[in-house]
Amino acid sequence: MGVPRVLDLGSGRLLIDLDFRDSEGLVAAYLLPHEGGWSLLETGPASCRSTLLQGLAAAGVAPSEVRRVFVTHIHLDHAGGMGSVVEDLPRAEFYAHVLGVPHLVDPTRLVASARRTWGAAADPLWGPIVPVPVPRIHPLRGGERFPLTGGELEVIATPGHAKHHLAFHDSGLRGVFAGDGAGVRLEGSSHVRPAVPPPDLDLDQLFASLEAMARTNPRFVLLSHFGPTPDGPAGLRAYRAAVTAWHDVALGAARESSSVEYVARRLREYDESTRATAEPTDRALLVSGYDIAAQGFLRYFETRGILPTTRSLPPAPDRSSAT
Repeated sequence: MGVPRVLDLGSGRLLIDLDFRDSEGLVAAYLLPHEGGWSLLETGPASCRSTLLQGLAAAGVAPSEVRRVFVTHIHLDHAGGMGSVVEDLPRAEFYAHVLGVPHLVDPTRLVASARRTWGAAADPLWGPIVPVPVPRIHPLRGGERFPLTGGELEVIATPGHAKHHLAFHDSGLRGVFAGDGAGVRLEGSSHVRPAVPPPDLDLDQLFASLEAMARTNPRFVLLSHFGPTPDGPAGLRAYRAAVTAWHDVALGAARESSSVEYVARRLREYDESTRATAEPTDRALLVSGYDIAAQGFLRYFETRGILPTTRSLPPAPDRSSAT
């Protein structure tokens, strides 16, 4: 692997490509300047630790200059590396949703869930999931504000994808860092894929979260998978439409067969039918599989009584899934 890509977003903000799974353009981390140092938004998984540190160097940022580390939520492709970089970033304080903090302090359930889901592939895929020391981590609930160069960073509670999901509005950039709250849209693609994993999927909350992000009137929506999208509120509306369409496809499929495999196949067929012929090969599968989406919808339908419970639901809380 060469030097990680560092992209200039304007207003002094930077994107580091974490080269997840040895692939460019899958997982992004962001650097935001402020007086006395930098804030890092997303660590990615621990398997990307060395890439993150190389990216800091490529950006001209010393590890001691990173003073705050935020994560949008505790799924391993976003926050799995938080504990692994604590010693590398000696002056940083760490921030996550109040519901996620206990799992970062004691990642026993995250480790167990990853190994249950991924088996022998879990360790090389995610890297070592280690605790964040209690004195270094702080809970967020939404509404907090942190100064940035030329603006401030506002924390927005955005459940729906997960109960512990946050978004961050940067008034200087006029951008909202949406994590997985606005889906997956990779570089070079106009195609958005819903990020709807179990066990927390709540469409009412997801749609309310999109409205909360839209109220910031962002010029950019910045995704963890991957990078800035220029359509602002229009992109958030398009994401709501995409989630609604997938919901309808999944529900129709589940009424025919409640197997994960069948619902996933129907989602794939629908998704492929809506993708432009010029779209690149579907690399989004590396961070957002149809089977995960099928499990998310099936759990949603069953826990809300939309469909009878005829299957064994995934154990909750399962907070390790990619996206």
